[in-house]
Amino acid sequence: MNSHIRTIVTFSTVLALGVTLAGCAVGPNFKRPAPPNASDYGSAPLRGELASSPGTGGNAQRLLADTDIPGEWWTLFKSDKLDQLVRQAMTGNPNVAAAEAALRQAHELYAAQRAQFLPLLQGSFDATRAKNAVETIANPTSLPQSNPYYNLYTAQLSVSYVPDVFGATRRSVEAARAQTEGSRFQLEAVYLTLSSNVVVTAVQEAMLRGQIAATQRLLELQHQLTETVRRQQALGTASHLDVLTQESAEAQTAATLPPLQKQLGVTRDALTALLGKLPSEEPAETFRLEELTLPSDLPVTLPSKLIEHRPDVRQAEENMHAASAEVGVSIANMLPQFLITGNMGSNALETSQLFKSGTGFWDVGASLTQTLFDAGALLHRHRAADAALDQAGAQYRAAVIAACQNVADTLRALQADADALKASTEASRAARGTFDLNRRQLELGAISLVSVLNAEETYRQAEIALVQAQANRYSDTAALFQALGGGWWNRAEGRSP
Repeated sequence: MNSHIRTIVTFSTVLALGVTLAGCAVGPNFKRPAPPNASDYGSAPLRGELASSPGTGGNAQRLLADTDIPGEWWTLFKSDKLDQLVRQAMTGNPNVAAAEAALRQAHELYAAQRAQFLPLLQGSFDATRAKNAVETIANPTSLPQSNPYYNLYTAQLSVSYVPDVFGATRRSVEAARAQTEGSRFQLEAVYLTLSSNVVVTAVQEAMLRGQIAATQRLLELQHQLTETVRRQQALGTASHLDVLTQESAEAQTAATLPPLQKQLGVTRDALTALLGKLPSEEPAETFRLEELTLPSDLPVTLPSKLIEHRPDVRQAEENMHAASAEVGVSIANMLPQFLITGNMGSNALETSQLFKSGTGFWDVGASLTQTLFDAGALLHRHRAADAALDQAGAQYRAAVIAACQNVADTLRALQADADALKASTEASRAARGTFDLNRRQLELGAISLVSVLNAEETYRQAEIALVQAQANRYSDTAALFQALGGGWWNRAEGRSP
């Protein structure tokens, strides 16, 4: 019996593998799209030094064309607190866990698809208790006809295989492999988006703290000015209207604090959520702009290499690869289908008699099936696969265009940020000088309160704009690293950030 089993299994396997190797995979063979032939991002700067200015976030930044990105780019901001929060986000954020699970799922589905290359071997055991109709048919057993009851035991081994004559299995495996790679790049995209969001949210928090501090400094100055006007009223050099006007200006500035504090609280909640924690588990780390270092050297990847580095573009490419393979599957399904089967087993009236001489049976067979009429279902599925490939191709081109647009927009923003910070620094310096001069002149009675109020408002707006300009440089620097792909290719294989 064992020799018969080996014969059937060997015969089926050899025949199946022989037919498979002799066949060809129908459908298009996927070829990676050619990289963009653009050598730059239009008028966006590729190299050179951006404008610098004194103070926080004002150091010069150099754009270095065709330069690589470190795998953990956020460390360039030189903040241990920021590094720690990024690591916490990578391990605690549920979106990362979901993407990792999706990758494991895709890998297992790929492994399951590959199993179709080998025969399916199944074993079965059946036990039947039956009663024979003694008056109408002959007893199917060797028992006396007077005993109508009998047991029948069947032990069987079945082998089946669908030879991959036209490559349907190979194309299915190819599609599953592409989907696995797509899931891997989706995970990289989650890593990149999450790390960028943590950095940008930390910068947003630092900006709000800076704006709150600037507003509080102005409030202190305004309060001093209010006291000065009150003293002048007592001396008869200022009217009650002047006091009310100054108190109103101080109150208006104080009214801008609650919205800023609200935004700070919302930003802290957002940062906590990025770490995968509830609002009650808010991190102890806080951020201020002066605690962050603005990276000096900024890489600029050329468009031809950008498509290799952007996870979303690579995922779109793998989606197109999978769609191409599915076209081959749809074509193979329209062609004849082959099946090889083999069965071997033993029948006996008692379990002790199984596999004894005279109880064995076996069969080997092959079949070919061709669909003759299905109302066009297979044809329509093939056309649908062609349309899906066209869709995936268009989505890939859209991803490439969006990637290049992201880089171009960020480069323009960085250049504008540097110029804006330089102008804001000068404006803030001039506004503070004007305000101090007007305040001293008011104390001497040389100018009216209206002039001081105008100088106050100009100074407040200049301080808020300065903090915003400083934060923009940090945020857009992080956006550049995100737009360029985040350097995932420089991380150790299999190691999350």
